[in-house]
This record gives sequence, structure tokens and C-alpha cells, in this order.
Amino acid sequence: MRTVAFYSPKGGVGKTASAVNIAYLASLSGLSTLLWDLDSQGSASFYLSRGAPGEGKKITKLLEGRTPIADFIEEGVYPNLDFIPAHKSFRHLDIRLEEDERSQPLKDMLAPLAEETSLVILDCPPGQSRLTEQVLKVADLVYVPLVPTWLSLNSWKQFHDFVRDKKLGVKKLRPFFTLVDRRKKLHRELVEQNSSLFDKPSKTRIPYSSAVERMGEEGLPLELLSPRSEPAASYRRLWSEVRTELKL
Repeated sequence: MRTVAFYSPKGGVGKTASAVNIAYLASLSGLSTLLWDLDSQGSASFYLSRGAPGEGKKITKLLEGRTPIADFIEEGVYPNLDFIPAHKSFRHLDIRLEEDERSQPLKDMLAPLAEETSLVILDCPPGQSRLTEQVLKVADLVYVPLVPTWLSLNSWKQFHDFVRDKKLGVKKLRPFFTLVDRRKKLHRELVEQNSSLFDKPSKTRIPYSSAVERMGEEGLPLELLSPRSEPAASYRRLWSEVRTELKL
């Protein structure tokens, strides 16, 4: 079982749209895939429930080992794609992880899925916290969407330094540009500098598009909503990168 996290230091950069589209493309490839919405705001839950997110379950019993993770999973959202929806209790997850004496509780929670799941995708909340550290420990790769602006690059530098200082594995970080608007000079310039700005950047960039915004309205991944759109093609390229790196 391999694990990929989608994380951003700040919201509104296309993190959840990326997680949902990659999860769907993975399932379409025939891989048994699980998407876990770790963000208490439940954006991935919104995308995968056609605008009417269902209720997830409280995280307490799972953390305490009293309820197996299988009881939290909604099976067959799409063929080969299972899902753990968010719950408002997830906002206390950082506090509960601080109380947990085990070194890698998130890894322990996911371990029972190893035999039947090929790929786990974690849609993470923004911020730098105990949960962020746990995600970085368990993930094989961490994709970090960034809008091509200096403010986003500053957030990236802070996150990169956090990962480096905590010795959580900067080599697994894969920054990539999202919401790219080719009409903007700064966007064009930063995209062209991609390889010089980061150590191990993704080559894929996700363009700004109304098709991505419609995902929330329709509750569908782009491959179903607008497969001929430019961002849909970009996500297919991103999935190809992910699959190649993980040797899936």
C-alpha cells in the first residue's frame, strides 16, 4: 500500500480538487483506492457527494482503537474508490494526537487496510501541526499545490523549512502550480522558473478554469464532468507522474 498526501499551508489553492481528481483517476486505473478527508471543513466530502455531503463519524473511537477503520469507510463511491468522509470532530484531531503517546498513530490506523488497498490519498487541512507531522511520516509523497505568486512561494519556504527542521523528509515534497492564469505576467514568469524554484517540483501545472469551480456544484471529478477540458488533461498528466514515482 502506498500513501500520497495533498497538503497546502493555506486554503483556496485547489488542494482538495487535486486530491479528488487524482483519487478518481487512480481508481479508474484499476487501483483499489481510498480517499480520506482529514479536513474538518469537509471539502472532499462535498465534492464526492454531489453537493450534499454525508455525515462522517467521530474520530475518537478510531484513535482509541475501539472501532476499526473499516467502519469509517464508505465503500464504492465509484468503482475501486472508497472514502472516509470528514466529521466536525476532526478539528480536534491535533489535540488528540498530542495526547497519543504512540509515535505514528496515523500509520497504525491505516495499517489494517494494507492487504486490500493499493493507494491511500490524504486530503489534509492547512496549517502546521501535529497532524501535519503525522501525515509527513506516513506519506510516500506529499503534493503541495501553490498559486504562482510570491505570497504562496513564501508559504512554501516556511513549510519547506518546517519539514527540514523536523527532519520529516523534504525529498518527498512535490510542489506544483495551480490556478495558473497565463494572462498574468507573474504567473507566466514563475511557471517558467519552476525547475529553479524547487528541488523536486512536479512538471504539471493546473490552469485556472471554471470547470474546476463546477466540481463543487456538480459533485463530480473532472474526468466525468469535463474530460476534454485543459485541467482534466493536466490532472491526467499529474496522475501519470504520481503513478510512475510510486511504481504502481
